Amino acid sequence: MDFAMLGDMNFSLTLAAIGSALGTGVAGMAAIGAWKKAFAANKAAPFILVAFVGAPLSQTIYGMILRNAIQGVSWTAETSGYAMVIGALSGLAMGMSAFMQGKAGARASDALGETGKGFGNYIMVLGVIETVALFVMVFAMTALPQ
Repeated sequence: MDFAMLGDMNFSLTLAAIGSALGTGVAGMAAIGAWKKAFAANKAAPFILVAFVGAPLSQTIYGMILRNAIQGVSWTAETSGYAMVIGALSGLAMGMSAFMQGKAGARASDALGETGKGFGNYIMVLGVIETVALFVMVFAMTALPQ
């Protein structure tokens, strides 16, 4: 097994998906807690918290897009290690973006659940964190050999 084969083994997708799973898990736990507080106070539980929970999922898509781009390159013995490095480091960066987005989504769920205000502000913060993953995907794709 050479480095090109390792690079094609979904590093970017796998690591991004791990981050998405962690991020959605953290945000999901916070949304459940906010809903519990609403139910306990006989208030309407804000369904919009699902947006905070689902936000980290997009990094998995970015990891898949990058994986497909990496697999589309004809790697040589000299460049095969590059495939693994691009996939692994980019996947790690996208995964961390997803995880941190989930943590921010958790705080947003708590804040919105308590106050009922600020949805637009919270989504903007999640969008800025999302931009990190987009930049990584785009910049990694432009670094691939032609």
